[in-house]
Amino acid sequence: MASQQPPPSQAAPLPPYFNISPDAALAELGDSVTTSDFAAIAEACARGRDDLASRGLNEEGRKTLRLFSSWEITRYLIPIATAHFRRVLKANPDLPQGRSETEGGAKWFSLDEVLRLRAHFAAEGSKSKEYRPYRPKGLSAKIVAVANFKGGVGKTSTAAHLAMSAALDGYKVLTIDLDSQGSMTSIFGGKVADEWSTVFPLLARHYASHLQGDNRLRADRGEPPVPLDDTLTEALKIRSRELIQNTHWPNIDLIGSQLNLYWAEFQIPVWRMQGRSWKLWDALTDVLAEDGVLDDYDLIFVDTPPALGYLTINGLAAADIVLVPLGASFLEFDSTGRFFDMLHSTFRSIEDGENLAARALGRSELSFEWDAVRTIVTRFDAVQQGEMAGLMQAYMGRAMTPQRQDFTALIGQAGEQVNGIYEADYRDFNRDTYIRGRETFDATYAAFKRLLIGIWRREELAAQEGEE
Repeated sequence: MASQQPPPSQAAPLPPYFNISPDAALAELGDSVTTSDFAAIAEACARGRDDLASRGLNEEGRKTLRLFSSWEITRYLIPIATAHFRRVLKANPDLPQGRSETEGGAKWFSLDEVLRLRAHFAAEGSKSKEYRPYRPKGLSAKIVAVANFKGGVGKTSTAAHLAMSAALDGYKVLTIDLDSQGSMTSIFGGKVADEWSTVFPLLARHYASHLQGDNRLRADRGEPPVPLDDTLTEALKIRSRELIQNTHWPNIDLIGSQLNLYWAEFQIPVWRMQGRSWKLWDALTDVLAEDGVLDDYDLIFVDTPPALGYLTINGLAAADIVLVPLGASFLEFDSTGRFFDMLHSTFRSIEDGENLAARALGRSELSFEWDAVRTIVTRFDAVQQGEMAGLMQAYMGRAMTPQRQDFTALIGQAGEQVNGIYEADYRDFNRDTYIRGRETFDATYAAFKRLLIGIWRREELAAQEGEE
């Protein structure tokens, strides 16, 4: 029997794209847009951004880091029982005692104070407990580049939260923002006036030094020098520490970014054309090493642009560890595969070009090497994406960390408050929501830390063997 159609009065409404009145659409349209309107929109966004960012600032206009309760400290930061923690404070009045918001209420401590307390327990407490994270002496900082040319995969969020996790764990951290969008800079409250407060002058200095060396060779051959312009001359005066900003985290520093940094993507190829022998991919590594930055920190996190340009190449070439965030979807899996294909093509092309000349001159050949490269699944929904993540793991094997970074309500709420998850006060959330939200980022950090410790241990043992 044929189904009956519902009477007109009960028919479902038409989709909203039917019966649009041209006159009504015209009335809503507004005037045509000119170039100057882009500036007006940008100005409006800047005002809104400053308004949102200011909600996390103190009276001096700087971001401040919240306090940490004794419950958080003994659960997440210092592995001791809360009762023992209180006994130690009572027995050592010279240690930070915290502050209470109410009579007899919980004690709250700044992260500076937590670091002092951790140092005390490391010196006086049980030697079987890990009060300070593993860090072999005599080894340089590890540089960690977080990269993917697909946007929206959680690249900056992953880099920022790993930096915060490491800082809470007791490591001294530097973050370098190579993305001209400056999201990492905003998260850490950085102030960057122009490209001269970014890594740009460091890259320019590296090229200027190369050009000076080339000019000495030209002089030996009786050839005229290539003059250094004002940009290169000024860059020769700048050192990395002049660009490093303190943040509201006592053990996280920042070299920030802003829109003008994108100019480097146009300037670097010009320098490369002028100086064919300039090893542009070594610029960031060489300058950080020359300025002693690798000795000042334990970890350096580099947030790269969502493109495989010259800045990203510098970040990846400088890195010891490369982390590639991606979602558990076909499109992101496919895009990430193409990203690795481009990495192979780019770095193999550099190697081939350099080694052709090296073989002709009898020099050692160039070979890029990284301690580890891992992909990380972010924004994971186990119900919807479990099968896809399993397939991705099967194909990528060890190249993918088995830990999945879940998406929880805490992630969205913390983002709305212009905070990282570790900056969020747990009292602003349901306790269970906070614990679940922390668990997924703590697990991501644990997987990274296991990788880091394995790398450092390998180097430590190699150094010991070299001494024998």
